[in-house]
Amino acid sequence: MHLAKFASLAFAALVALSPAIAQDKVWHHGGSLIGEPKYPEGFKQFDYVNPDAPVGGMVRLSDMGGFDTFNPILPEGEVATGLGLVYETLTSPSLDETSTAYGNLAEAFSYPDDYSSVTFRMNPRAKWADGEPVTAEDAVWSFNKAIELSPNQANYYANVKSAEVTAPGEVTFTFDQTGNRELPQIMGQLLVLPQHWWEGTGPDGKPRDIGRSTLEPPLGSGPYKLGSFSAGRSINYERDPNYWGLTEPFNIGQNNFQTIRYEFFRDTTAQFEGFKGDEFDWWDENLALRWQNDYNFPAVQEGRVIKETFENPYRSSGVMVGFVPNLRKPMFQSQALREAMLYAFDFEELDKLRFFGQYDRINSFFYGTEFASSGLPEGEELEILNSIKDKVPASVFTTEYKNPVNGDPTKLRQSLRTANEILTKAGYTLNGNQLVDPSGQPVAFEILLNGPTIEPIAAAFQTNLKRLGMNVSIRSVDSPQYIERVQNRDFDMIYTGWSQSLSPGNEQRFFWGSASADQADSSNYAGIKDPGIDALIDKIIFADDRETLIATTRALDRVLLAHNFVTPSYTLRRARIARWDRFSHPDELPEFSIGFPTIWWWDEAKAAKTGAAKN
Repeated sequence: MHLAKFASLAFAALVALSPAIAQDKVWHHGGSLIGEPKYPEGFKQFDYVNPDAPVGGMVRLSDMGGFDTFNPILPEGEVATGLGLVYETLTSPSLDETSTAYGNLAEAFSYPDDYSSVTFRMNPRAKWADGEPVTAEDAVWSFNKAIELSPNQANYYANVKSAEVTAPGEVTFTFDQTGNRELPQIMGQLLVLPQHWWEGTGPDGKPRDIGRSTLEPPLGSGPYKLGSFSAGRSINYERDPNYWGLTEPFNIGQNNFQTIRYEFFRDTTAQFEGFKGDEFDWWDENLALRWQNDYNFPAVQEGRVIKETFENPYRSSGVMVGFVPNLRKPMFQSQALREAMLYAFDFEELDKLRFFGQYDRINSFFYGTEFASSGLPEGEELEILNSIKDKVPASVFTTEYKNPVNGDPTKLRQSLRTANEILTKAGYTLNGNQLVDPSGQPVAFEILLNGPTIEPIAAAFQTNLKRLGMNVSIRSVDSPQYIERVQNRDFDMIYTGWSQSLSPGNEQRFFWGSASADQADSSNYAGIKDPGIDALIDKIIFADDRETLIATTRALDRVLLAHNFVTPSYTLRRARIARWDRFSHPDELPEFSIGFPTIWWWDEAKAAKTGAAKN
């Protein structure tokens, strides 16, 4: 999820589990929404790791922006990348399954048949880096502080009525509803913090305060400790040889680097130059033009930098990316205006000139998954839509969503004519070359971008919008300013996206639900408030089986598309990776992840050929 840089959105509900009965509870070591968990109770290691991987060396990674706090739960400021190496959650996912989690800080979990609560039994071996045990009390305190201090997490955990220590070493979360199969898994994602440390005294002699930002290196329970850092510029995480979970099955063959460093950059141009200059090791390319033309520097020609593509990360996720108008602005309340803008985006021309045929046009909020809608609704999906017929656009029953196909002047002219017809029918007129709305207000807005990467794409879109009479400007800002403006909803339109898991659920409220529209740190960037969408989200969350989940999510997709909340852009369903050749990995990577750097390792022989890395 988008709660922090170290957390994921949602893995799954906890069903189809391997139980072991203890007292009056059925305890589970792991669970999956899709079938049964692959790994049985007592498994020795994940199949995709090398248990004999050497330990040592440094891997250098990069990120945009900077950081100003090591406090992981405050919504303000920039939380340091990589804190997931220091802190842990109650459960953890595997990388060769989807919608699956296994015990971590909690060795097992239990819940009743109606999913009205979940109880986690803490792992008695789990320790903080200072040797103190990780307790059920820590979990309760962490939960209470998270919902107290972060509106984002308060929303995410909105259905949790209470968190209590219900037995020695056991924490129970009670829900305000039944039948929500995803809630036990969501609670497994809880980041657990050390209460005794946060309520203790810092090196300055003053009491620590979880409600304030801090750059004091935190105490965690994870495989790494925070080492040296330069505020806002770089962080070193050092492998903890005394990590409690070193020989736990879910950690065998993982966390093999002695040091993991993050270098921070203010823009992607400087960041790529840093990669070329061997300032860090791994580059995930996001520009087709650069991938095509800019890898002719000596290290590539000499084989010291390797280019490779991986499908793995995209096998378990869907995506929507595009231009997102802020519906909190009265101008964008007009569905006609939003629909007209769709016809002004000429993907096909961009694909020829800038993308080299590498991308596909997105036509779903769940693109790349079985949840993407197509054709007209039928079967169970149609029944679901009919049950809320008065709350959804009539077009969802009669008109299949299709992006316009442009790519040459004739087709683009026809698309712009269609856009003009939509606008004229809705009462828009031209005052000279300026489009004005039915009340006589000019249509003028700014597209806010996170750095210059998307500027050429936005400029092409801007050109066609201006042909419709819209006065559109583009502003690129650095990451800190972009984050602040998006959190404050201080924008007209942004370019952003959402990733979707193969088990849609509670996070849909965070993306499109009315309750999240006015929350500054939610991912409801557009400010959607729609009763039909809220109803469909509830049906997704309480879906009884996989077939109903698929049908309901397709219905939601269809309704979101009909409202034109986004002008969809494009995507690539594989990762383009360039790396300095100093590392190795297991022969077969996990099906749903590249696994870097978690299951890779420093390769002395390769590093000797490639040359010493700059420190």
